[in-house]
Amino acid sequence: MILKIIDLRSDTVTLPSAEMRQAMFDAELGDDVFGEDPTVNKLEREAAAMIGKEAAIFVASGTMGNLIATLVHCRRGEQILLAEGSHIFHWEQGGASALGGIAMKALPVDNQAQMKIGDIEAAINGDDVHLSRTRLICLENTYNGQPLSPLYLAAVQTLARQHGLKMHLDGARIFNAAIASDLSVKEIARHFDSVQFCCSKGLAAPVGSLLCGDGEFIAEARRVRKMLGGGMRQAGVLAAACLLSLEVMVERLAEDHKNAQLLAEGLAKLEGITVLKAETRTNMVFFKAQNADMPQTELQKLLKEQGLLVSNVPKTGLRAVTHYGIEGADITEAISRVQNVVAKIMLAAN
Repeated sequence: MILKIIDLRSDTVTLPSAEMRQAMFDAELGDDVFGEDPTVNKLEREAAAMIGKEAAIFVASGTMGNLIATLVHCRRGEQILLAEGSHIFHWEQGGASALGGIAMKALPVDNQAQMKIGDIEAAINGDDVHLSRTRLICLENTYNGQPLSPLYLAAVQTLARQHGLKMHLDGARIFNAAIASDLSVKEIARHFDSVQFCCSKGLAAPVGSLLCGDGEFIAEARRVRKMLGGGMRQAGVLAAACLLSLEVMVERLAEDHKNAQLLAEGLAKLEGITVLKAETRTNMVFFKAQNADMPQTELQKLLKEQGLLVSNVPKTGLRAVTHYGIEGADITEAISRVQNVVAKIMLAAN
């Protein structure tokens, strides 16, 4: 019997539905660099309306969307404030610095995934010729699966306005945040000058992200996208899947959250496993072996041998992400496989 692979490494491993594939096949196409792809144009209009911004631009990835935003908001030598474990700072090869000459100052987060307001204010550089000008605050929502509270977003926005700073949201999983917080995405996005979100994560489209903002911002974003080589021609074949993801995949994210909660509760009951977050609110579960001598990479390897794929987040733990294509039965089986691996580890230790 062939062991079924249960892939919980990320919600980026989702495969497009049959309906998405058909939409891609049937998509009406044109040259998007000339603004002539009707499917891309429709996606951008609908995304902007959904987020509550004037305009949007379709980009290849969340990384590209974030990079474009930083290059539009900041000039060379200016500074961004952001969380030390944020995707922009930690997982995007320092693109804002490498390609834009932008300084990034990373601040620690508390157990609510929030940079302290006092830390942010203290990190804002005043008008001093010796210092880079602070220009932008970047937040990420969700951050390691945790949604940021509306009160916190409002407090950071107030601080930014007091100091004349712009606000960008890496909202790769903004729809997860909205559902977990019982908010509309507009209520989250209204605090920011620009918002990036991904269709290729929990929304299950194969490729694509949207960057949203006012008309002037998006006009400049188009120039930067072209400079980065991100101008796509008959991109409607991809945009069609993203359109469908916005129409049919958003509400079902609650199912992913429910499955993550079931996984967290099941793992927490296992002897030899520690679940790192007491409350799993979206689609991510972090866990590790209670045996301090068991490296995360070793546990990850043993789980892989059992057909269970998870990712390793250094200094945090193993991460399991629920997503489209993962059902309740898969969660039950995943817990069983972790239990089997832990039992073997404990037996070997004795």
